[in-house]
Amino acid sequence: MTAQRPTIVATSGGYRPGERTQLEFDALVHHAVERAGVTGRAPRVAAVSTACGDFPNLQHQIGEAGRIAGFDLTHLTLFPMPNVPDLREHVLSQDVVWVHGGSVANVLAVWRVHGLDAIFREAWEAGVVLAGVSAGSICWHVGGTTDSFGHPLRAVTNGLGLLPYSNGVHYDSEAERRPLVHRLVADGTLPQTCCTDDGVGLVYEGTELVEVVSERPDKAAWHVTRVGDGAHEERLEPRLLSGAAG
Repeated sequence: MTAQRPTIVATSGGYRPGERTQLEFDALVHHAVERAGVTGRAPRVAAVSTACGDFPNLQHQIGEAGRIAGFDLTHLTLFPMPNVPDLREHVLSQDVVWVHGGSVANVLAVWRVHGLDAIFREAWEAGVVLAGVSAGSICWHVGGTTDSFGHPLRAVTNGLGLLPYSNGVHYDSEAERRPLVHRLVADGTLPQTCCTDDGVGLVYEGTELVEVVSERPDKAAWHVTRVGDGAHEERLEPRLLSGAAG
């Protein structure tokens, strides 16, 4: 069973140090999987690490995290070529697509070369939960702020646009993020923007923000809108997820 409505979980988190492995999935990933409503079998999760060039060591770490979580996790790899014969068939057979961080500019370009922009839209409309962290959060939106081109941070405005807003990640941990979001919203480069502190996720059904959730206490999301020639920021309080760090 897939989600009853098109669902996106856009986050600045999802991982924690493992007890016997490099990393484990944290509460945000588990919440994305719960949104798929799978019962009676292991959830099928496609892990996509295009934004990091399908780095094998990272894929191994994510694979171990999936094993510990009890997911039926597969990697969707595009370097040096797709690792499955039919990308559309593979994506549509999943319950959740989880996209790792890295270069959002590069991931958007590579996905479009392979037609994944259209495939992900079809999967989203069919109820496959789309989720991810950092670049894997921005990609579903119109755009956001990125270090894909180096520093200083710049705007990216060619996201997949499933969500007609922009997205700000690592809002509390990278000092450049907040003032740049404010400037880009104020001058009209970006539309209204929802931003997440580290450990926070935005849950969308269709294009409606239905919930803010967190795997860490004392964190928040932020809604930034244009008011006149400036930007207005509103704090959005999250629900602390079960299993989150106390």
